[in-house]
Amino acid sequence: MAGGIFSPLGSCSELEKANCHPLVCLLCHEPYQHPCLLDCYHNFCASCLRGRACDGRLRCPLCGHPSVVRGGTGLPPVDRLLQFLVDSSADSEEDVQCANCDRCCTKAELDTMYFCNTCGQPLCAPCREETHRARMFARHEIVSLSKRTKDIHKKCPLHEEPYIMFSTEKKSMLCINCFRDMQGESRAHCIDIETAYMQGCQRLDQAVMAVKELQTSTREAIVLLKAMIEEVRNSASEEEAAINSLFSRMQEQLSERKKTLLKAVQSQHEEKEKAFKEQLAHLASLLPTLQVHLVTCSAFLSSANKAEFLDLGYQLMERLQRIVKLPHRLRPAQTSKINSEYRAEFARCLEPLLMLSPRRSLVGSAGGIGPGITGTNMLPGGQCSKTLMVPSCPPSSDKMSSGPMVKKPTMHRYISTKVLLAEGRETPFAEHCRNYENTYRMLQTEIQGLKDQVQELHRDLTKHHSLIKSEIMSEILQKSLQMDVQIAAHYSAVEMMRSVFEEVWEETYQRVANEQEIYEAQLHDLLQLRQENSCLSTITKQIAPYVRSIAKVKERLEPR
Repeated sequence: MAGGIFSPLGSCSELEKANCHPLVCLLCHEPYQHPCLLDCYHNFCASCLRGRACDGRLRCPLCGHPSVVRGGTGLPPVDRLLQFLVDSSADSEEDVQCANCDRCCTKAELDTMYFCNTCGQPLCAPCREETHRARMFARHEIVSLSKRTKDIHKKCPLHEEPYIMFSTEKKSMLCINCFRDMQGESRAHCIDIETAYMQGCQRLDQAVMAVKELQTSTREAIVLLKAMIEEVRNSASEEEAAINSLFSRMQEQLSERKKTLLKAVQSQHEEKEKAFKEQLAHLASLLPTLQVHLVTCSAFLSSANKAEFLDLGYQLMERLQRIVKLPHRLRPAQTSKINSEYRAEFARCLEPLLMLSPRRSLVGSAGGIGPGITGTNMLPGGQCSKTLMVPSCPPSSDKMSSGPMVKKPTMHRYISTKVLLAEGRETPFAEHCRNYENTYRMLQTEIQGLKDQVQELHRDLTKHHSLIKSEIMSEILQKSLQMDVQIAAHYSAVEMMRSVFEEVWEETYQRVANEQEIYEAQLHDLLQLRQENSCLSTITKQIAPYVRSIAKVKERLEPR
């Protein structure tokens, strides 16, 4: 029933068109019947709100604001002001009939009709001249029909006397009897009807001006929010496109680097396998030679006598010594581990993509969220302060503009600083961050004050067409120049700390790099020892049968 109320509005013109008639209910779209006023100042017919209350609360069908309802009806109080307007509108739209001649008068002829407050009847112009000119009607009060006043608003219902005073304390009209019955203190707050009417009109004009200003601000806020919604949509599209583009380039770079790394791994594998096979072939050819000479020694010892031993034994010993002294590659010349440093290579290929100049959106969040919307305009909790929206200007200091770009937005920097200070470590950089935050907040507060002043002047000039003294603008400009000098000085002071912190960062980086190198070397040494032990076990297993056979031969020759 009220679905049309919540349809989105595309522009301010549509917003104006969507405004309903002030005397028509937004739910039933009919003229108000017993209009009720909610706490959110929305009006609805009593019949439209009946049955909607729950636990003494009634939610507004338009904005959802809860209103407290009292009594058994479950309805908010009747809006007397709106009911008066509805009744007045109904009266003005009725066809008026003369009480004397029964002549019907159209709306265009209402100005020629009269009303006798004494008789309480309307009169046409001829009947007024013919009937109410007699002496018996001389005391009758006859007024124009368009300006007539009802008896209920003219006379006191308690004393049937006309109203003559108005109490500013009780906000009610008084007759002479009501005034006499009042206490002396309350009489001081009573004024005549005409004065009360003039004062009320002035106050109403002031209230209307305040509402008009709020209306203007509301329209400006609607335009701003719609612009920000559109900007958020565009920013999201740009962000998605940037993510997809970066991801595609990262995939291309990673794919190319993957092919290169696989080729390097295959090359290392072929080289190591070739070297190990050559060494294995050499050792495989050496092992039969050693075995033959061992068997030869055993047979020579078992069959040669002393003379034969002395004749040929030294020749055999010399041969064995030469065999032992030959350069045999018993240990592997290199490790079996293939190391392509793929993590470092992947990181190195992505570094040009990930370490580009700061993203526009990140820089914009520190300097400006969008056209005319600055980051400092946003208050904690996501609220937007009333600051003048001006385009971003280049910094006046060449040193500041040529310095390195900030890689983190203001909010990320603020959170990171909070985490660093919460760790409680007393380091030079932590002390620097603590001092920086204090100075930055002071500068930010002063800048915000200047923005508020300029915004108010801008509004007075464009909306209210007020004259602005040139001295005020000169004073604001002077303060802005002073702030620029302070910011430049603070920037220079922070920049001077760079060399100190870079030395500390370099020492820390070198220490970490040395520790990583020592750690990797420790792992490599342990792996090498493990490989040597494995080779030793293998050789021991291979020699064991020959050792046992020689031992058996020696046992047989021992008696001789």
